[in-house]
Amino acid sequence: MSKDAIWDKAKQSVIDADEDMALEALHEAEAEGLNLMELLGTGYGAGMQELGDQFGRGEIFLPELIFATQVMKTASDEIESKMDTSEDVPTAGTLVLGTVEGDVHDIGKGIVAALVKTNGVEVHDLGREVPAQKFAEAAVEYNADFVGSSALLTTTMTVQKDIEDALQEAGIRDKVKTMVGGAPVTARWAEKIGADAYCEDASDTVNYILKCADAAE
Repeated sequence: MSKDAIWDKAKQSVIDADEDMALEALHEAEAEGLNLMELLGTGYGAGMQELGDQFGRGEIFLPELIFATQVMKTASDEIESKMDTSEDVPTAGTLVLGTVEGDVHDIGKGIVAALVKTNGVEVHDLGREVPAQKFAEAAVEYNADFVGSSALLTTTMTVQKDIEDALQEAGIRDKVKTMVGGAPVTARWAEKIGADAYCEDASDTVNYILKCADAAE
């Protein structure tokens, strides 16, 4: 089977949220000796990108995106389990990501994590209801380049300001780029609290990180 055909199958498996098809594409890529990280980024990732664009245009609904994200995660986990952990795989940076303390919404964050990961970024997803201090501790532990936080409630947005303060207290604020997002969050809010960027969705997040990575080269 040709590389293009396998890549197309991987892409379509995400678009269709078909886990069996996704694993078939992976096994076929293995049989052909293809680069699995490339398959993740430009095969499955292309499907996720297309769905993200469709969602942004209002052509599909959130449940469809959630199902696709789960297929993406399955493929990603399978590929990671097959990689040589001693192999030095270049990345576009390291992102610490989480939903802030007091907020249990994490669907959007999960979509961001999946899409960012397919673009060569090392992602450490801290989950939901994450205290500001934990963001700072994780940024130190993983030597993060980026710290992203999601707040879906106006009552929890203030934790994003607390994250800025925690990073400052840890002495690493000037070493990381901070991104904020979530339904009530705006570019004005990001500017007010001193965050580096407001990211409206997963595509915005990827574009910002890759732009920073390119500028650093």
